[in-house]
Amino acid sequence: MKAILLFPGQGSQTVGMGRALYERHAYVRELFAEADEVLGFGLTRLCLEGPADQLTLTANAQPALLLVSTAYWFVLQREHGIQPVAAAGHSLGEFSALVAAGSLVFAEALRLVHERGRAMQAAVAPGRGAMAAIFGLDADALAALCRKHSQGSVVSPANFNGAGQIVIAGERQAVGRVVAAAKEVGAKRAVFLQVSAPFHCELMVPAAARLEEVLSETKICPTVFPVLSNVTAEPYPSDVSEMRQLLVRQVTAPVQWERCVRSLVEYSCGTAIEVGPGRVLTNLAKRMVAHWNCLSADDLDGLRGMP
Repeated sequence: MKAILLFPGQGSQTVGMGRALYERHAYVRELFAEADEVLGFGLTRLCLEGPADQLTLTANAQPALLLVSTAYWFVLQREHGIQPVAAAGHSLGEFSALVAAGSLVFAEALRLVHERGRAMQAAVAPGRGAMAAIFGLDADALAALCRKHSQGSVVSPANFNGAGQIVIAGERQAVGRVVAAAKEVGAKRAVFLQVSAPFHCELMVPAAARLEEVLSETKICPTVFPVLSNVTAEPYPSDVSEMRQLLVRQVTAPVQWERCVRSLVEYSCGTAIEVGPGRVLTNLAKRMVAHWNCLSADDLDGLRGMP
């Protein structure tokens, strides 16, 4: 069956994710074992047993999600015969999508996102940065609030998630000023997020520089099916140097998720599957694209009943 693939990003991790696949399929257990060997620590244990505070650390959450999303993709391919029409991944999920599309080798992608996570965590001192989700304001209005209330500090839109949700990131006090201002001008809701660093903003410049170093040593191939870039909301080009540049830019640029979903609609496929733990992207897609049959790979029994 043909489908659009959506790969979740950081925040979708939960202790126990992938357990059913791990227990059911020998090839999934082999994939988990490979991840432990590549990284030199017990990523399998973190995924299946936690503790949650260690799994949530950016340097662990990113390779853990890539591992589990790749496991889901293997199962979708081998057990359900899913044929991808196109794909997109939210932030970290973009790397999972590139593994599925044959652009990155799993082991190299695992090392890459582990280092990406470490660099993103190290880029900003604990407590200095923050992120907040704003509901019910349009993009232009929120961008104007960020400019008005930055007061020389960093604060800007980080994720254009769609369905009325935009996430901002930056220095904690500046984010707090924008949250308060958003509520005053009619935002339905504005809440701080429980994250360890302010992703996708100017504060991530040191992390982008480190990722550029690692990417220069990482083999990248053109994708075998279209994967949309978070930066441009367009398919990755076949030029691998341009692909590397987009992956570097993604660290500091806002995630254009709503535009990605709108672009995926143009592929005229009526089914979208979230390839990974949870239903964050499934729920967003349902609210944005009424005619899609949106499914989560977390419910494999549901997938068995698909036409």
